[in-house]
Amino acid sequence: MQNNIILAGVGGQGILSIAAVIDLAALHCDLHIRQAEVHGMSQRGGAVQSHLRISDREIHADLIALGRADLVISVEPLEALRYLPFLSPEGRMVTATEPFVNMPDYPSLDALLTELRRTGSPLLVDAATLAREAGSPRTSNMVMLGAAAPFIALDPSQLEAAIGKIFEAKGEDTVAMNIRAFRKGLALSQP
Repeated sequence: MQNNIILAGVGGQGILSIAAVIDLAALHCDLHIRQAEVHGMSQRGGAVQSHLRISDREIHADLIALGRADLVISVEPLEALRYLPFLSPEGRMVTATEPFVNMPDYPSLDALLTELRRTGSPLLVDAATLAREAGSPRTSNMVMLGAAAPFIALDPSQLEAAIGKIFEAKGEDTVAMNIRAFRKGLALSQP
């Protein structure tokens, strides 16, 4: 088993928290993990991406080659397009639909969604709305993780347990809110 995942977004959207949850869940399943991160500007709004590789055998490279990602999880639609060349022909694109407009010539949302739909059958997620329903807009990253969970080579219950561990220092309410957000995303991916 091998699962190559690219996480994409902009600073402040919780990309590294998604990676931490997946990493911890994979470790608890005794899987091998490789992760490479690229942080954009340290200020909110810079591009952030993470290559995350999970396998039941040793992994020798941190980076995912073009056309080899099984999954791209993006918390920002323009960033989803940026990493489209990494997606394998059988791969899945899971992206939030709410843009983070951080440049003057940001394309229209309609144009972005049209391009994303050309990828086959992307899962387009209104993460902002679901996060607010879960209790906080800051949980949109966990909504995205939940929506992508069926395409990750880990059981969703393992991811949920890792959410509990990652956020436990912030208190029970924060853990519960993030798990609610995860479950709202997961419900979108269920048949």
